[in-house]
Amino acid sequence: MSLLKWKISFLFFILVTSLFLLANLNNNILDKDFLLIAHRGASGCAPEHTMESYKLAKEMNADYLEIDLQISKDNTLVAMHDSTVDRTTNGTGRVDSLTIDELKKLDAGSWFDQSFNQSTIPTLEEVLDEFGHDVNYYIEVKAENGIEKLLLTLLDDYDLLDNYGQVIIQSFHVDSLKLINKLNKKIPLIQLGSIEDFSSKEKLEYISNYAIGIGLNYKDIDKNYTEEVKNHNLKLHPFIVNNTEDIELLIEMGVDGVFTDFLDAYTP
Repeated sequence: MSLLKWKISFLFFILVTSLFLLANLNNNILDKDFLLIAHRGASGCAPEHTMESYKLAKEMNADYLEIDLQISKDNTLVAMHDSTVDRTTNGTGRVDSLTIDELKKLDAGSWFDQSFNQSTIPTLEEVLDEFGHDVNYYIEVKAENGIEKLLLTLLDDYDLLDNYGQVIIQSFHVDSLKLINKLNKKIPLIQLGSIEDFSSKEKLEYISNYAIGIGLNYKDIDKNYTEEVKNHNLKLHPFIVNNTEDIELLIEMGVDGVFTDFLDAYTP
């Protein structure tokens, strides 16, 4: 190959590589007009917070898998909404009073349907092992139990904090979110609450200092409220929206995404 052809080939390679990198820099999941967030996985079709529910949510092209976090007696982060195992397993007791070995022995699927009787409570590490960088994670810190540093360490171990927006962390607890923001200001945070918590411009302004958005019951919002939230440069992710008509109405209002148990309730 002549020197001229080599230079042309090299410049072409640099151009293509640069365009590829630029496209990926601009391909931020949070820039989508509307996000479908799989509430506890595809929890309308499989038992919530099980691997079966998460796998189905991925198959159904959820933009995010929502994972509620609790911690076991021996400091293992597990996917569980309630502070006790009573509702969604065949066991009883608080999650933080049981070891991971004890939690793993529980049937986490039969309450939903007997066909899921082999489902177990997944650890966060198992979920990250299964999906890695192939999905986006919307993680809720459920209780003020000091799991923030443990969570961030685990996410960092899986290199999930480098790609902005691959992980969102949400909580009802202001102190938890502010601690996470102090430890790593690059992680997008969502403040959960009620319409009363977010009723004033002053409160929205305060939240915008540490979070990128808010989450609340979809029944409490209207177009005017959505516009007020947007005026404070905050995103709005209401929950839990399970029918097509409500999702379409919320899109018209201008919300940025919804939590849903039924991902097939809306097809873009």
